[in-house]
Amino acid sequence: MMQAKRFSRGVKSLWLAGCLIAAGCSKKAEPAPQTEPAPQLPTAGSDSAPPPAPPPLESAAPGTPPAPAQGSATPEDPKNREWTAGDMKQKRADLQMVTLRSVRAARNEGFDRVVFEFDGTQVPGYQLEYVDKPIIKCGSGDPTEVAGQSWLQVSLTPAQAHEGPQVTVTERERKPGLPVIQELELTCDFEGEVTWVLGNAHPNKYRVMELHEPTRLVVDVQH
Repeated sequence: MMQAKRFSRGVKSLWLAGCLIAAGCSKKAEPAPQTEPAPQLPTAGSDSAPPPAPPPLESAAPGTPPAPAQGSATPEDPKNREWTAGDMKQKRADLQMVTLRSVRAARNEGFDRVVFEFDGTQVPGYQLEYVDKPIIKCGSGDPTEVAGQSWLQVSLTPAQAHEGPQVTVTERERKPGLPVIQELELTCDFEGEVTWVLGNAHPNKYRVMELHEPTRLVVDVQH
């Protein structure tokens, strides 16, 4: 009887030991936790995206006129193209001396025209005004007779009508026989100033235009 109990206990011990061994064998080992790989910095020559481009510069507002180039001459005043009987002035003191090459006069539909043509690319400064007698020669200070009943004086500066001792406009007094302009006379060619006087039949309105290729100053006097 005692041997049977001992045998039974031994069987139970073996059975428990077997269960423990079996449980230990059946349990799986848990995998070690994995860590995220560190991000790789792009290297030179890689296919990484380029940095964003800077935003474009703002453009000038539509209709904004361009800034004038430095050192450029003063542009023509558009008001000078309007008909007037008053004084008119356009200063260009910073220009180099320009040379007057020719003076022409002709009749047009509704007005007489005088054209002053210059060397270079820029018309000199000018001043126009009706003056009273006596008409004075600037060099000598002597009065001179100019036909007509009104006298439109055209002063150009800085300008000259000579090169050294040689004059560039030989005919300095002329009577073109036009409806309004009865005579043209050069009254000054001295120290960078050239002045012509237009002897008109009446103090009619006039206008001025600057033209180029070739460089010209145009004076129109209404009929």
